[in-house]
Amino acid sequence: MKTTLVVNPKGGAGKTTVAINLASYFAAEQIPVALMDYDPQGSSLHWLRLRPPQTIKIHGANAAPERYGRLRSFDMYVPPETRHLIIDAPAGASGVLLHEMLARASAVVVPLVPSTIDLHATGNFLRELTAMGAVKYGHVRMAVVANKVRRSMPAYAPLQTVLDSLGLKLLARLIDSDVFLRAAESGTGIFELNPGLSAVERRQFLPIVEWVTGEPGLAEAAQAAAAVCEVARSRSAFG
Repeated sequence: MKTTLVVNPKGGAGKTTVAINLASYFAAEQIPVALMDYDPQGSSLHWLRLRPPQTIKIHGANAAPERYGRLRSFDMYVPPETRHLIIDAPAGASGVLLHEMLARASAVVVPLVPSTIDLHATGNFLRELTAMGAVKYGHVRMAVVANKVRRSMPAYAPLQTVLDSLGLKLLARLIDSDVFLRAAESGTGIFELNPGLSAVERRQFLPIVEWVTGEPGLAEAAQAAAAVCEVARSRSAFG
């Protein structure tokens, strides 16, 4: 089982968006996947409750701090057949809780909004993570996703400067799009929507999937498939 931790101590960075769409990809491919939510707000678990009956089941695990009358170890159960576990971390994760999540992980994805304020808030966290033994010595891989990127400014030089100084990879740039929101509100992900409605978002997201799975070429294959579909639609439109 591969475990991917999606973490950023700052709220609003898009952790849940990345976590649920990773889970959506594996579900769409009928690969056994589980989603573990460490956030007391339970946004990922709420998304699972919204999922339509016809969608592939994604196992949900509640890892939020214990409350009276709740057995946390039972709630955190993950089925043995699970091939990918996605951990949605809470805002402000640090200390013992951060070490607990990191101990489970084989890969860490840090989503952040490419702006001066967000980069300042997240920069020290990135430095802290890269200094931790598991990441420092290569036992856990780590990369960054630029989220809610403005179409008018797809690249942000200060972010790349920070990543270069830490030896980190920028996996993907996710353009600020209502498609992610519409999918989440329906209990699905972009990989379970009609491809015609989410083709752009899928292409942007697939490099994250490639990195997590270690399967290069998914983005190119999706682009080729989209081109074939576009040709077929054009031919049908002209009879």
